[in-house]
Amino acid sequence: MIVLDRAPSLGPLLALGALRSPFKHPAPDADFPRTGLLLPRVRPDLGRVAAYERVCGFATGDDGLPVTYPQVLGFPLAMRLMSARDFPLPLLGLVHTSVEIERYAELPGDGTYDVAVHVERLSPHRRGTEATIVTGVRVGEDVVWESRSTYLARHRTPHTGEAAGSEPPEPLPVVERWRIAGDVGRRYGAASGDRNPIHLHPLTARPFGFPRAIAHGMWTVARCLAAHGVPERAEVRAEFRAPVLLPATVEYAAADGRFQLRSGDRVHVEGSVGPLTGR
Repeated sequence: MIVLDRAPSLGPLLALGALRSPFKHPAPDADFPRTGLLLPRVRPDLGRVAAYERVCGFATGDDGLPVTYPQVLGFPLAMRLMSARDFPLPLLGLVHTSVEIERYAELPGDGTYDVAVHVERLSPHRRGTEATIVTGVRVGEDVVWESRSTYLARHRTPHTGEAAGSEPPEPLPVVERWRIAGDVGRRYGAASGDRNPIHLHPLTARPFGFPRAIAHGMWTVARCLAAHGVPERAEVRAEFRAPVLLPATVEYAAADGRFQLRSGDRVHVEGSVGPLTGR
């Protein structure tokens, strides 16, 4: 574990990752960095937390951090790992495909945390190779929050072009309809630090194959969780199935601990949230 004395700066990491992307050779059996990163004594910036709450729809002024906010604290470390020379997947074009979160206790906004990130594995995917990135948050020796995110690098595989094996998700009852503004990617990027160009403006999204900017995957799941509500000890699962092109009108649907964000029959996000059992 490499111990850092400050959070990495995201802008230079994005530029470095972009420069290195054409020279990467993604494959499920490629080697990947085995050494994780640790940033000790992290204190959240309460101004940025409030901005994050506003853009995601969480109640402002609560003492605890939103359930998805620790992902923001770990994101600079994940970016440093994924932009490194020895990370085999190209940073440009990586698609966030899923996230799993376990929160063991509520995290006070004025707390101090040790944040660690490592690459757990590479896995084959019918459209390429997926990397699993683990983010853990500790208070002393106790893990209080942990996530696993998968990121897909698309490339040709023996299974490219085969139909997906899973059935389309069953539609849930609509709870609300939301109008998502065209600038939500820029506002979320300012609050989270994730200023990936595909989220900022149509001109910067088009080189990556999108006609307009798309919403951050972590914004979509955070917005759903803000509407759904989350227990203190929580388990969250979410799959990002289709991008949300901005601006957009979407439907938030939910029932029995499950939620969806969709446009008609097109499901953008599907997930579940409930009380964490065990530990």
